[in-house]
Amino acid sequence: MPSSPLLVADDVSKSFGLTRALHGASLQVHPGEVLALTGPSGSGKSTLLHCLSGILAPDSGRVSFEGRDLTSLNDRERSALRRDAFGFVFQFGQLVPELTCLENVALPLRLAGVRRTRAERRAAELLVQLEVVEVAGKRPGQASGGQAQRVAVARALITSPRVIFADEPTGALDSRNGEHVMRLLVAAAKEQGSAVVLVTHEPPIASYADREVTFRDGAAVSAAVAR
Repeated sequence: MPSSPLLVADDVSKSFGLTRALHGASLQVHPGEVLALTGPSGSGKSTLLHCLSGILAPDSGRVSFEGRDLTSLNDRERSALRRDAFGFVFQFGQLVPELTCLENVALPLRLAGVRRTRAERRAAELLVQLEVVEVAGKRPGQASGGQAQRVAVARALITSPRVIFADEPTGALDSRNGEHVMRLLVAAAKEQGSAVVLVTHEPPIASYADREVTFRDGAAVSAAVAR
């Protein structure tokens, strides 16, 4: 692994009311690696992903990205970081139903001020790479679950993010489609040098990672090279 981590959680704790989701969680994410966070439901892995990505602020502890303390950033700065440096893939894709699949993929670039022609050209390239160009002109509701999730992966990749956060990205898919999505996600991320932080409870999906960290009761309990 490179000597300098890209993303660091140091002794992070987070509660929701009386429910403690994280308790002293710590880990490092290195440039270009695929890291799987595994563990039973309620173990804190999704909460940690949300803290790592700046969606949630921890109650205590520190999260840093490229040496910058995320807890010291204001809302606007965190939003800019999520737009420019991070990509996201969620369990149900969360595509905009009124837009075509091509427009969905191009959306992050459009929000960053890139001209439509250039943004959609890059979106089309990614749809080809993710083997789903046939749905470019369709709306998400007209695509299958596996196709829609590959569109969501393309959208996460389009800004060439430093980190892609994938929260149960195959949870709504059957095993065949799930593994297809993971193969394409990992290959595309490796090609452009993006790290991937993957939350999953499925061992076959975790096996696509370079390293696996298992969580229980809000803290990491083991770490291993996954393959």
